[in-house]
Amino acid sequence: MAPLPDGFSYAEWNATYNGLSFGIAAMGSATIFFWLQLPNVTKSYRTALTITGIVTLIATYHYIRIFNSWSEAFTVASKDGGDYEVTLTGAPFNDGYRYVDWLLTVPLLLIELILVMKLPQAETVSLSWKLGLASALMVALGYPGEIQEDLSVRWFWWCLSMIPFCYVVFTLAVGLAEATSKQPSPAAASLASAARYLTVFSWLTYPFVYMVKSVGLAGPAATMYEQVGYSIADVMAKAVFGVLIWALAAEKSAVEESGKLLPN
Repeated sequence: MAPLPDGFSYAEWNATYNGLSFGIAAMGSATIFFWLQLPNVTKSYRTALTITGIVTLIATYHYIRIFNSWSEAFTVASKDGGDYEVTLTGAPFNDGYRYVDWLLTVPLLLIELILVMKLPQAETVSLSWKLGLASALMVALGYPGEIQEDLSVRWFWWCLSMIPFCYVVFTLAVGLAEATSKQPSPAAASLASAARYLTVFSWLTYPFVYMVKSVGLAGPAATMYEQVGYSIADVMAKAVFGVLIWALAAEKSAVEESGKLLPN
């Protein structure tokens, strides 16, 4: 929890406000959709789809907390019908909710992808542990730098967190390529590949947003870009990714029910 800079314009405050609102709406509606779709997939994939809904439910809760914290940190008022003025109330803005969210949801995101790909049990357990622990370590290493204003300290923790980050991204991009090719239909293989690469793409946005305060931006503008950037990345990594998980589960369920499984 770092103190907010003073001097926010109404446009900067409002952009962040709307970005957080977008996060709540996207995560909340995605949660409802995923859980309503549970009866439409076979039993083999319901655990993965349930986890998908849990991920977006956790994200919805934390976005509400971040949104409330943001709202409580400011007073927005118009004097005599003029432009809106934004002033700090003195209440702290707790951005630590993001890291609590990521610590819970990022490992689950990877586990749901592994589960829906329906790998051999030993490989599923091994990958779930390796990727889950690596992603949790990545988040834990990133937090000490996030709350620092000292750029050298931010870069130090950024570099440390990139070690498990690179391992996870490499595993998604390369390590799961063979498993993707063994999916039961061309559509399923295409969806599995899209889910892997969407994860890689969305994850690559986080290190760049993290570096916003390290590349010359500071004050309210940096805070705005950071909050809006993280919100967009979260929606891609959780809600949009979840839609691909649902589509993959639905496709594989249809193939299995029709008895048209392709030989491995």
